[in-house]
Amino acid sequence: MTPSLSTAAQRLSAISNHVIAKNLTNSTNPRGDFGLIGLAVMGQNLILNAADHGYTVVAYNRTTSKVDHFIANEAKGKSIIGVHSVKSLVANLKRPRKIMLLVKAGDAVDNFIGQLLPFLDKGDIIIDGGNSHFPDSNRRFEELKEKGILFVGTGVSGGEEGARTGPSLMPGGNEAAWPEIKAIFQDIAAKSDGEPCCDWVGDAGAGHYVKMVHNGIEYGDMQLICEAYDVMKRVGKFTDKEIADVFAKWNNGVLDSFLIEITRDILKFDDPTDGEPVVEKILDTAGQKGTGKWTAINALDLGVPVTLIGEAVFARCLSALKAERVKASKILEGPEVGAESPIKDKQKFIDDLEQALYASKIISYAQGFMLMNQAAKDYGWKLNNAGIALMWRGGCIIRSVFLKEITSAYRENPELDNLLFHPFFKDAITKAQSGWRSAIGQAIANGIPTPAFSTALAFYDGLRSSKLPANLLQAQRDYFGAHTFQVLPGKENDFLPKDQWVHVNWTGRGGNVSASNYDA
Repeated sequence: MTPSLSTAAQRLSAISNHVIAKNLTNSTNPRGDFGLIGLAVMGQNLILNAADHGYTVVAYNRTTSKVDHFIANEAKGKSIIGVHSVKSLVANLKRPRKIMLLVKAGDAVDNFIGQLLPFLDKGDIIIDGGNSHFPDSNRRFEELKEKGILFVGTGVSGGEEGARTGPSLMPGGNEAAWPEIKAIFQDIAAKSDGEPCCDWVGDAGAGHYVKMVHNGIEYGDMQLICEAYDVMKRVGKFTDKEIADVFAKWNNGVLDSFLIEITRDILKFDDPTDGEPVVEKILDTAGQKGTGKWTAINALDLGVPVTLIGEAVFARCLSALKAERVKASKILEGPEVGAESPIKDKQKFIDDLEQALYASKIISYAQGFMLMNQAAKDYGWKLNNAGIALMWRGGCIIRSVFLKEITSAYRENPELDNLLFHPFFKDAITKAQSGWRSAIGQAIANGIPTPAFSTALAFYDGLRSSKLPANLLQAQRDYFGAHTFQVLPGKENDFLPKDQWVHVNWTGRGGNVSASNYDA
């Protein structure tokens, strides 16, 4: 059968592109500005983005047929070179070579680094753009530094659309690489008020660390939105379209953000076969890929109370217990919730929820920056908080108008101890308090779980308490384990000595023991 003219033309185009790529591979004058390994959708879109900004990109994928298809179709007519080997990839790049990996985190990253090393020279740059765990990036930074290769671990956020039109980029690693990659990274990144959503983060695994915290905050934002939706649906008895209208209104105010925007769209999307909302047909068990869990674990390791992200992770875990929850719903009792909403003033109900969502979001970001500040101290990094907030203002999943205020706060005072101490956030959370407490009270009264809202308020009340009941907790620890305690300033006496760790015989059959050498 004779092929059609269009089919023949496509084949000719594919052959032509392959010949061009082959000729360029054999060239003694490499013209590639940037190399990228991994042609899944994210990788392809990032390559197209870079080509649109005038860069010549060399593309490689382990399955080489994917390279040929990409060159013959999506990359047709663009300054993109397809190659069939790691050796050809390196040969087509200008020095210092800049090669980005967009492959699955873990062994695949190490395997490709191993394949690249024989063809690289000192000063060449390897960039890991996957969702790698920051300890792996710390290790790779050190290993490659010994070989004279500059390692960069960069967070990339924004999904497929962001990669194509402008992602948020969070590079960290060997700072000597930054002058070489700065132009291309900031050109292809999203822009916010004309500024690129990309800046140097810090040493070693700092880039992937910041991306990890970004993802943890994303977990928290999503959980907060879901709780607001659940309260409106189960307490307010709102329809999905009514809830969508509420989110649409919120998206024009202080809660303006990508996640609020897509939630509005989701709630308006109906199944064309029966007109029912698709969201109501989705099994209520949430998945997770681990970055939120990494954030919560690291917060525990560093002793930072990042409670909202932790609750967001646990909420996903609880959702996964579907069979057990169905069984429990038939056994365990709670408040009676009738068919009619108990809410008399629906506008106040909506306004209170908006304040609860806004205040809780402030808490989530304050906790995230508390964690990054502690990490900088513990890991010896110098993190640019204003730059991080700017990176998150556009292109990424948590992008929102709210982040502009965080950028301003840290530019005004780079040493700011806590976001909540800045006048803007202090005033905002003070004004939101009444509605915040009222919304949570409504949820509790009607038996609706709001773990993220509730933990945010508990953290706020804990932080503003000059005294917590930890004195009793320390006494308990000393009673059963002789863990010792310190005495409040001004309360010292002969029985409770000053500036020492003290152990008391709590049974009353002995005196105290001064124990400054105890491990408290």
